[in-house]
Amino acid sequence: MDAIAAAQVLSEIGYLLRQNPNEVYRARAFSAAAWALALERPDLEELHEANQLTAIEGVGAGIAKVLAGLVESGSSSYLDRLRAETGQPARDDESTIDLGAYQGDLHSHTDWSDGRATMLEMARAAKALGYRYLGVTDHSPRIKVVNGLDAERLLAQSREREQVEKEVEGLALLQGIEVDILEDGALDLPDAVLELLDVVVASPHVKLRQEASAMTERMLRAVSNPNVDIVGHPTGRRPGSREGASYDFEQVFRQAARHGVALEIDCDPARMDLSPEHARLALELGCNFSLDADAHAPAEFAYVPMAAWMARRAGIPMDRILNFKPLEALTMIAK
Repeated sequence: MDAIAAAQVLSEIGYLLRQNPNEVYRARAFSAAAWALALERPDLEELHEANQLTAIEGVGAGIAKVLAGLVESGSSSYLDRLRAETGQPARDDESTIDLGAYQGDLHSHTDWSDGRATMLEMARAAKALGYRYLGVTDHSPRIKVVNGLDAERLLAQSREREQVEKEVEGLALLQGIEVDILEDGALDLPDAVLELLDVVVASPHVKLRQEASAMTERMLRAVSNPNVDIVGHPTGRRPGSREGASYDFEQVFRQAARHGVALEIDCDPARMDLSPEHARLALELGCNFSLDADAHAPAEFAYVPMAAWMARRAGIPMDRILNFKPLEALTMIAK
């Protein structure tokens, strides 16, 4: 078993453990080890033969035992047990996700808002991964602590984007925004600004415990906005620490499909949103998807390979995932 396949197993274990409030720390340990595998891509068979699996960052004796089982048998009895205990068994209609065909990422952050790297550093990292494009989607102004961008700062950022594109040849930087969905479903920037951008990710961040009917109307209004391309982390949940928003998912997903708005599978291990279960429902209702790292630093691009199992478990074919499409085929660019 290669490192990426093993990372996905550890990532799923971490995801299932997060659903038990008593297992949050162990969940984080598995997620951290999955991330290390996705970053380092070690030769697991060689390390297992040398009894050196614990040399991998974040891998202690317990996780090494899981990895040893994967190397020896290609499966994990621990994962199988967790699936049974949580009522989330493997399905026989999972899709195939070829990460070698991954064209780009549509949701990332830089130090223009709450990212921890410059646009140039993020662009170079994306280029090193073979990406053809990267959505630069820093936050809108609503949440003051993340230093969100208003129209004036977006204009200034666009000038930097042009310069960075010249320095990183072969990578298209998409000028975008992660815009807050306000309590009434309006967006945190005016349409006159949003319509000028390459990609608009509309996300719920606050008031997630709004009453379900009001939350439904809020999300319906957002996905009906013609400038919205993607709904970012559609419930806002953080498994193990924060419940996500509750609303009429079927109604909202139908509306998103009707308006050509994709739903995000946010691969940040603290989010994992949409869940495989909600993603499968959205697939059945005709939605497309965006599989994103929501990276705030270059190393976090590794979230996608470690969490692509979510799209696979949801049965989503690659032709329904925007990130596998070449730039010229992205419908949002043609709007």
